[in-house]
Amino acid sequence: MKKGIKTTISVAALFAALTVSAGEERTLSLDDALSLTMANNPALRAAACEEKAAEQERRAAIGLRMPQIGVTGAYAYLGKDIGVDLNEMKGPAGDLANKILGSGLVPPELVPSIQGLIAPLMGADWFLKVQDRSLGFVGGQVTVPLFLGGKINAANRAARINSSTARAAGAQTRNALVSELVERYYGVALARQVVAVRQQVVDGVRRHLEDAVQLEKNGMIAHSERLYVEFKMTEAERELANARLQLETVTDALRNTLGAQESDFRPVTSMFVLTRIEDAAYYKELAGRHNPLLEQVELKRRLAVEGVRVQRADFMPQIAAMGGASFYNYQVTGILPRWAVGVGVSFKIFDGLNREYKYSAAKQTVRRVEALQTKAGEDIGVLIEQLYNQLDNYANQIASIDASIDFADEYLKAKSTAFLEGMASSSDLIDAELNLAKVRTERMQAAFNYDLALARLLEAAGISDEFSGYVRRSDARPILFDE
Repeated sequence: MKKGIKTTISVAALFAALTVSAGEERTLSLDDALSLTMANNPALRAAACEEKAAEQERRAAIGLRMPQIGVTGAYAYLGKDIGVDLNEMKGPAGDLANKILGSGLVPPELVPSIQGLIAPLMGADWFLKVQDRSLGFVGGQVTVPLFLGGKINAANRAARINSSTARAAGAQTRNALVSELVERYYGVALARQVVAVRQQVVDGVRRHLEDAVQLEKNGMIAHSERLYVEFKMTEAERELANARLQLETVTDALRNTLGAQESDFRPVTSMFVLTRIEDAAYYKELAGRHNPLLEQVELKRRLAVEGVRVQRADFMPQIAAMGGASFYNYQVTGILPRWAVGVGVSFKIFDGLNREYKYSAAKQTVRRVEALQTKAGEDIGVLIEQLYNQLDNYANQIASIDASIDFADEYLKAKSTAFLEGMASSSDLIDAELNLAKVRTERMQAAFNYDLALARLLEAAGISDEFSGYVRRSDARPILFDE
């Protein structure tokens, strides 16, 4: 709990530091960007809700083992009272009484008294009421599952698997967000550098254009050379506008990942390239143990196995204990018992082969998931190999571009000297400047591609949270535009 409070406080402090005043540019390190993303990204909040829902479903499945207790109440008004009607017996009973009294077996002096006693009985209603037409009761019942063929155990195992699947999906979301953040964070850094380069080019070409106008007036250069500089000026301004639009786009994307929509961020963590990295087999082995996608496929296979067990349970008898009692009765006959307990058994003999086909379908599902699991493992291995090769390729590009930069820098110096001595035209100087800016930008683009490929490699290996550790490695060489 204390750790969670500290994390919340640190994120709040980070937000406070980043929001000093509206419209102000904020510096943002990659570690701070990761903290903001993990605290505020909506995708992570959705994944957390999914994990909590799966955990509640797991707890709900435990209740299947518990007694089911319910309370019921009812009131009824019947069409008539329930009882036995003996009025049809009055005639035969009266005839029998008269015969006995007239047979001489009863002393004559007692006959009037006996007839006086029988007369009210013969005039009464011979309906024996058992239950009044108006009745009500409040009672409860308890059902305890004793044996359901393994369905309860399978349901609990399935709920635990679903909970683990939700956690794996959350881990996959977090890993994907790290790759997304690296792409957008360094994308902003690259776009800002491109804008700066394009601005420098515009400023440089504008100075050359001013010089070209003066030189043309003095007859030192041809009109076509001045037109060439104007063409380059128009081209540089167009590329600057495009670079600014690209910067706005990637900045909006970064805000979306960070979950902070009101700020402009300036990345301060440099792009980098590693001089040494583990071999591809290392990352493949990590993927087998940590890749959330492979974990989810394995969990789906286990869930399919539980589906087979559920279908197999339909071939078993279903046994449950039950009991009930009445707590309060209104005009309910005392003949009825106030409580009852028992055991119920249900066993399906034949259902049109429905169970057999469902059981067979469940087994086919297991085989299908196993085949998909094999393919997913192979696909992840191929992806790691591809990303690893891309890392090598981008590292080699950077090494090659470094040599090109040295040449472009020396070429620009030579053209500058020649221009000052009148041995080179302004167009030659502009081309040399543009070429140096182009090569430096290509190196930054290669570094961006390298870092993005590394983030995706770590994502495939299931260790995206270690990206910051790679940034801080001793062999991580920062890639700067003007180095």
